[in-house]
Amino acid sequence: MQAFFALFVTTHQLTRLAPADILILVLYFALVVFIGFYAKGKANTSEDFFLAGREMTAWIAGLSFVSANLGSLELMGWAGASYQYGILAAHWYWIGAIPAMLFLGIVMMPFYYISKTHSVPGYLQLRFGEGARGLAAISFAVMTILMSGVNMYAMAVVMQTVLGWNITFSIWVGAGTVALYVMLGGLRSAIINEVLQFVLIWAGAAMIPILGLIEAGGWTKLKAQIAVNMGSSDYMHMWKTLGHFKDNPMGVHWTGIVFGLGFVISFGYWTTDFLVVQRVLSANNLRAAKMAPIIGAAFKMAVPLIVILPGLLALAVLKNPDGTLMHLVPADIAKVTGQHSYDDVLPLMLIRYCGPGLLGLGITALVAGFMSGMAGNVSAFSTVWTYDIYGAFLNKKASDKHYVSMGRWSTVVGMLVSIATAYLVMNAASIMDYVQALFSFFVAPLFGTVILGMLWKRATHWGGFLGLLAGTTASIGMFLWVHTNSAALKYIAMSADAKPMAENLYRALWSWLICVGVTVVVSMMTKPVPAEQLSGLVYGVTPIPHDGSKTLWQKPIFWACVVIVVFFVLNLIFW
Repeated sequence: MQAFFALFVTTHQLTRLAPADILILVLYFALVVFIGFYAKGKANTSEDFFLAGREMTAWIAGLSFVSANLGSLELMGWAGASYQYGILAAHWYWIGAIPAMLFLGIVMMPFYYISKTHSVPGYLQLRFGEGARGLAAISFAVMTILMSGVNMYAMAVVMQTVLGWNITFSIWVGAGTVALYVMLGGLRSAIINEVLQFVLIWAGAAMIPILGLIEAGGWTKLKAQIAVNMGSSDYMHMWKTLGHFKDNPMGVHWTGIVFGLGFVISFGYWTTDFLVVQRVLSANNLRAAKMAPIIGAAFKMAVPLIVILPGLLALAVLKNPDGTLMHLVPADIAKVTGQHSYDDVLPLMLIRYCGPGLLGLGITALVAGFMSGMAGNVSAFSTVWTYDIYGAFLNKKASDKHYVSMGRWSTVVGMLVSIATAYLVMNAASIMDYVQALFSFFVAPLFGTVILGMLWKRATHWGGFLGLLAGTTASIGMFLWVHTNSAALKYIAMSADAKPMAENLYRALWSWLICVGVTVVVSMMTKPVPAEQLSGLVYGVTPIPHDGSKTLWQKPIFWACVVIVVFFVLNLIFW
């Protein structure tokens, strides 16, 4: 019996759940499975299964839009990154998200929505032909499977760190639950659960910053304590230290933050990553589709309170049992030394502040975040596989019922492959190193292709395909160059003082420039697409329908302006 029990738990754990905590966690798993069975009756057609029947309101689509991104990348990855790099990590929430989300809502959603496409590769097929669609679909399918593995691994780390659960057991429990409810109810099930998970994440994770600030004595004393502990005040400035690579913990220059992150990676992710775009496409009308990213952006600006702030608090208050300051290390070092890694910040802080009942709520919030990330990636993979790979190249004439069945089976297969990729993350120094590498591979060049396709009618089919291929290949090539020759970092990031995160940002920028350059050159050398074939796909030849807003308060552009003003104020406050 003890041998059987050992398969599921390890000998090291930081705490034990009280009966109330276990009850909360079990009820959550039961609820998400129930939602899957509930939504199954409304997922009988491909429109229902893959796009939730396009029936979601702006608020539901907007919350789902931001919640789909609120997985391990947010909860574990950036909490650890804020411990490692300080408040610089908040750039990934503000300049690395807000402008791009507003651009999606105001500029790009009319094209996605009126074209009635089921996916971003579907738009590329309309604009650049089957070659670009196939390349984008395969790249995206690979990325979503790898990203789903990130969420699985992160949840397993929490279960191991907090409860002592075996990594493999935790991965299979989470994967099985998500696969079940997405397979049953499709995107509708995923969206309902994402809204539920959004509420749970805030309810559970908000306890850490509140109690942490009380212990630290407020924001001003927290900054002072971090400066003492780290021997520098650099950890608490967002822009002031970005004048040179060596002046900040991230080893990055402001050009990397503004152009690599703020433009290429941010716009690439929020405007072309089908994981998030799919949620907005479920909106019930054009105005709702435009408002959803704007609503999401407003909530996104507040997320650093529950993600970045816990990492900063850990720099000041996280202690060893003997009262000395705890020092976390990269994951690869932690495996050798037995210390806690950067990615353990959030569960360690959760245990520090939460007792029975509250701990169960907090653990459930973390699990909800990871399952949200898994569900988002798997539902997006299912759609792209069914429409843009299987339906486009393998079986073009199947019935709608057949495609729904294929969507369900591809959900299961995608989850099984994701389980295998979860073990790849164990070899990364941190979750964020792994994730940022994936974004620079696939998202950055894809954004170059999509934005040229929408804004430049001279872009041709061959230009779009070869540009996307060149950008993706170049990004992977630069990654391999740096990882086989560390001296290459100074060439990619333009400084011998640059650090790995800077390399991720500049690699994305170079791959985008290569994609755009090749697309422009090849397009000028090949026959242009007739203007009449570009209607509904390119600005300048497409009549944009009115979104139905009448008063100022109803106009998406008004609320976008309100959000951007708040965005600038926040950056000035934390300069």
